[in-house]
Amino acid sequence: MKNFPRLLGFKRGPLHICSVLFMILNFLLQGESSNFSENFGILWGKDQFKLSNDGQTAHLTLDRASGSGFSSRNEYLFGSFNMRIKLIAGNSAGIVTAYYLSSATSAHDEIDFEFLGNLPRKGYHLQTNVFATGVGNREQRIRLWFDPSADFHNYSIVWNQNQIVFSVDSVPIRVFKNNEGVGVPYLKNQPMKIISTLWNGEDWATDGGRVKVDWSKAPFVASYQAFEVDGCVASASSESCTGHWWDQSLFSGLSRDQLKKLRWVKRKYMFYDYCKDKSGRFSTPPPECAINP
Repeated sequence: MKNFPRLLGFKRGPLHICSVLFMILNFLLQGESSNFSENFGILWGKDQFKLSNDGQTAHLTLDRASGSGFSSRNEYLFGSFNMRIKLIAGNSAGIVTAYYLSSATSAHDEIDFEFLGNLPRKGYHLQTNVFATGVGNREQRIRLWFDPSADFHNYSIVWNQNQIVFSVDSVPIRVFKNNEGVGVPYLKNQPMKIISTLWNGEDWATDGGRVKVDWSKAPFVASYQAFEVDGCVASASSESCTGHWWDQSLFSGLSRDQLKKLRWVKRKYMFYDYCKDKSGRFSTPPPECAINP
């Protein structure tokens, strides 16, 4: 079975068991396969992209010459998006491994996972961000509770009309709610592609840019596998992007167990939250900060 409620840790709640079984069956029938060549194309750095012989694992490489990136062939408007990623081991300072959804417009929408490399024993920092109609500045950063370079881990985004849920190995780490009622733009009109890139971010990624890339350790490699998506393909003109399983009331908020896990992450591992920035970055906290969990 693919990642349907495992990807989220959602519980049945009030939904009838038949509805749940129907949604799972629908996911199995419609979810795309994990073959990279079928679902992705190379964005840049063709010589730095390698695919395993079975087509199931992709590798992005960064050296002094170039990084690399790939993008989904389809654009999606809402859905569930999952990727298993194994990050660069050892000294990864100054390097950014990004996995995100983004629209191809100037006032773009974007949902970001950004893995910020670090010196050995200091550990990766995972930054998430949300752009709505071109406006971001919604960064949160956490320390992961495992070594993301030792093995593959699952990073997922569930995006619907009500909320965006970021999860790591089925543990919610962030929720961005639809707060249009208080004047906060929400991501609901612009289809987005799935993108991942590996690039030199030494100007800002590690200790504010004070720690640079150690090129003597190059090449740097990040690996990807088990791509899973069940999303509304925007190019399918006959398909409605409403009424799917992710639009059901079960997915309009977090379960009690999910909220407990989210609070655990915030309490133990979050070290930066734009809503609590005391540097004077915002004269007043953005309005969603009083509402999001």
